[in-house]
Amino acid sequence: MTADRDPPDLSQVDTWLFDLDNTLYPASSGFMGVIEGRMTDYVERVTGLVREEAYKLQKKYLAEYGLTLGGLMEHHGVDPDDYHKMFQDLPLERLAHDPELLAALERLPGRRLIFTNADGVHAKRVLGALGLSHLFADVFHIGHADFVPKPNKPAFDRIVALHAIEPATTAFFEDAERNLAPAAALGMTTVLVGPHAQASTADFVNHRTDNLASFLKDARLKKAA
Repeated sequence: MTADRDPPDLSQVDTWLFDLDNTLYPASSGFMGVIEGRMTDYVERVTGLVREEAYKLQKKYLAEYGLTLGGLMEHHGVDPDDYHKMFQDLPLERLAHDPELLAALERLPGRRLIFTNADGVHAKRVLGALGLSHLFADVFHIGHADFVPKPNKPAFDRIVALHAIEPATTAFFEDAERNLAPAAALGMTTVLVGPHAQASTADFVNHRTDNLASFLKDARLKKAA
C-alpha cells in the first residue's frame, strides 16, 4: 500500500482494467447523480414507495447485492432489460473530452478493457461522449456477468476466463473501494480512483489517486520489447 508520492511502478502491467462511471470521468461532473435519480424514479414506480423510502431501499439493495438491480430482480421480479432502458436516453452534456486522460491512456502498453456493472448500451454511450471508445479492446458489462455484479467473485472469474487475464500482470482501476478486494485476492494491482481515494486505509488497495490522468502519465510502464 502506498501514498503514491513517488511515480507508481506499473512496469509489470500489460492488461489494464477500468471501471467506467466515476472512474473514467470525475465524480465532480455530477453525472452519477443523474443516474441515481433515474434509479430512484424506477424504484418508486416498481414499489409504490414515496421517494425518500424508495431512495433508502435503493441504497439498501446496492449495499446488499452490489447493484440496485440485484435487489429489484430478487424481490420485485424486475426484467434487467427493462431496467436498463431508463439509462439509454440520459443527457451526456456533463461528460467532456479530457485530452490529458486520452494521452495518458494511449501510452499504456498492452490491452485496455472496461469492467463495469452497467449495461453495454450505457457503456458505449459514455465512452463515446468521453471520446475514449477507440482505446478499449472490449467492454465487459453486467450482462456478460449474468447480472452478478462486482464485487462478487463470479463476476471476476468470468472476465478473467473470457479474456484470458493473467492477474499478476493486470491493474484494476475503480472508484468503489470494495470492488478492489476480489481483484487483489486474485493478485491484480489495485488502484483506487476519486476524491476520497487518499483517505483509504484498506490493505488491498495498492495505489490511490484523485487524478487518473496524472497518475497514468507519471507511472513507470513496461518497456517496449
